[in-house]
Amino acid sequence: MSKTLAAGQWLRHERFGVGVAVESDEEHTTIDFEEHGPKKFVTRLLEVELTSARDTPLARRRRKTTVAR
Repeated sequence: MSKTLAAGQWLRHERFGVGVAVESDEEHTTIDFEEHGPKKFVTRLLEVELTSARDTPLARRRRKTTVAR
């Protein structure tokens, strides 16, 4: 995908799943994924499938827990 995404655009990434574009320019695109949190990509190398708008908010991410010793 060589062009930038609009903020708020929903998409699906093969590895990270469903997410929403947070910001995008000619160099970098930041996407907030439901299960994996925000990720930053090189725009010209980004391969995603655009999807329709979601009617549900992003799922709450599980907080990382530490193992008690």
